[in-house]
Amino acid sequence: MNFFEKLPKIELHVHLEGAIPHDALFALIQKYGGAPEIKNPRCLAEKFTFRDFSHFIQLWSWKNMFLREYEDFRFIAESVARDLKSQNVRYAEMFVSPSAFKSRGLSPAKTIEHVAEGLGAVDGIRISLIVDLVRNYGAENELNTLREIEETKKYGVIGIGLGGSENEFPPELFAGVFEEARKMGFKTTVHAGEAAGARSVETAVEKLVPDRIGHAVRACEDEGLLRLIAARAIPVELCPISNIKTRAIAAPELYPLGKFIKHGIAFSINTDDPKMFGNSLAEEYSFIENLGYSKTEAAGFALGAIDTSWLSPAEKRSLKDEFSKEYHAIKN
Repeated sequence: MNFFEKLPKIELHVHLEGAIPHDALFALIQKYGGAPEIKNPRCLAEKFTFRDFSHFIQLWSWKNMFLREYEDFRFIAESVARDLKSQNVRYAEMFVSPSAFKSRGLSPAKTIEHVAEGLGAVDGIRISLIVDLVRNYGAENELNTLREIEETKKYGVIGIGLGGSENEFPPELFAGVFEEARKMGFKTTVHAGEAAGARSVETAVEKLVPDRIGHAVRACEDEGLLRLIAARAIPVELCPISNIKTRAIAAPELYPLGKFIKHGIAFSINTDDPKMFGNSLAEEYSFIENLGYSKTEAAGFALGAIDTSWLSPAEKRSLKDEFSKEYHAIKN
């Protein structure tokens, strides 16, 4: 086990449906009659090879065909929680997209209930939930989803996000949804600057007023926007390997972590859809090291990520103390 595998970590941008271990997803594929090209779990790694972001969305939808019953969500939630625990991830704020399954007759609230049951079956890791609304279904439909999940706080839902096809559905369409979410007491985050440019991030900041921004790498095309994000103290959920795999960033060495650091923007390092991109959180930190940062600096980034979470101040202090002690133990 290498240094970053031993390092205690948190995830703040990971999608339940994109983190399903391949053996678990293969079991679901077999449950529903199989897929000719998927002969074993290893075939899924070959299937999840993307030309671009649009191709990624297509394969995301393909995978979702094998999530059809409430029990499937309990099953994948437990599988994902066990996988994260095995990577020494201690806390996560995980996206789940229940509106993607309403067409199958699955209630968002009941879907969340089954996800919570699966997560609760695994000790040694705490996972809060963020309901990720989907741009493609339109603001009215997602406002209805928001209202349907208002009572799911008892299942660990702490916020909402906004995912889907960023380049086709701009942030301002969902300003009313975000305003309503805040009134309900939810924290908010938004995918922006992943499949669209700096203007998408700026609009998200101005119109949605999010607590965090997911990805945000295209913000680095505009120094004024970086200053705005810093001035408003909006943390960003960085997903380096994801952005390279979907071609949001043209080459690994061009990943703009240094620009966020230069402007004093708080950030976390995350995997996004690890079983679709073939990455782990330890590999994300190894990637950061390859950009020229030391292990000590990378461990500091893992510690700093706790401050950008939606834990209470007391919970943050406790987790930081725990992480600091373990970091010094594995360093020596």
